[in-house]
Amino acid sequence: MDVGPLGDDGAVTALDRFSPATRAWFTSAFAAPTAAQEGAWDAISSGKDTLVVAPTGSGKTLSAFLWALDRLASTPVPQDPKHRCRVLYVSPLKALAVDVERNLRAPLTGIRQAAQRLDLPVPDIRVATRSGDTPQDERRAFAKTPPDVFITTPESLFLVLTSAAREALKGVQTVIVDEVHAVSGSKRGAHLALTLERLDALLATPAQRIGLSATVRPVDEVARFLGGAREVVVVQPKTAKTIEIAVVVPVEDMSALGESTGPVRGGSAAGGRAPQQHLAGRRGAHRRPGAGPPLDHRVCQQPSPRRAAHLPLERDRPRAGVRRERTGAPRGSAAASRLRRGQA
Repeated sequence: MDVGPLGDDGAVTALDRFSPATRAWFTSAFAAPTAAQEGAWDAISSGKDTLVVAPTGSGKTLSAFLWALDRLASTPVPQDPKHRCRVLYVSPLKALAVDVERNLRAPLTGIRQAAQRLDLPVPDIRVATRSGDTPQDERRAFAKTPPDVFITTPESLFLVLTSAAREALKGVQTVIVDEVHAVSGSKRGAHLALTLERLDALLATPAQRIGLSATVRPVDEVARFLGGAREVVVVQPKTAKTIEIAVVVPVEDMSALGESTGPVRGGSAAGGRAPQQHLAGRRGAHRRPGAGPPLDHRVCQQPSPRRAAHLPLERDRPRAGVRRERTGAPRGSAAASRLRRGQA
């Protein structure tokens, strides 16, 4: 079953189903919902398991989170603290989970400010994350005082469900699985499917599942992976394909590849020596004249800031690195693909 955006015939739109504070924040921050958001909110607000398939930049993450945040903001906190955690977000990439935690600050702050302006109760929504490098004290705090929104990886979710901390998940009402296409056809995805079924067995009522996926085929297979034996509504609005092509060359004149084009940044000209002196190095003796110093020499001599970090070593270093990348401070970085996976 496919759901698209609602029509403009004067009927109640999906955005009208939100509480006044959430609606006020969204209308002040965005001109209008995207087609993916309209269709997703129509299905999610009906309580149906939903798979949102849309390209990057269409607002998929907000389409899944905003309705859940609105329910948290407009309903009282459960009396039993063990049932406070009502939204579970699962990301196959640990780095993506960190980004989501940071991106949730804007809507949470906006909803609180809108509630204050409208003289409505100000919600207190807490968010916590868990991955392989989460300190032990934070893991213990999750079991004692669960947050409203829990952001984790498939492996860490499995560890929580197989420990005493699973009691903190008894109040989960919504499960958001991001990048579902990345795991749907792998052993890791089969393990996640089993974990989701184990979570439902823990709950009094099965949680609503919301999957987020980039454009993928076949969609029916991904929907079946997300819902198991349950029916899943597929939200896949039509999007126009745009192709942008840029031709970039490393030199100004491709016909003069063997000639020196001037000083190399951070290389021989900065050191005041001729390129031939550098070409006599360990590997530079076999380099083409005028090609500049070897890469290792330029990296070592580059005065601009370059930092290297092995992500699992320290928990705060990856986040600091992300902040530096956002502000444009580093000139280069390197990472291994396995470090970006959500490791337990």
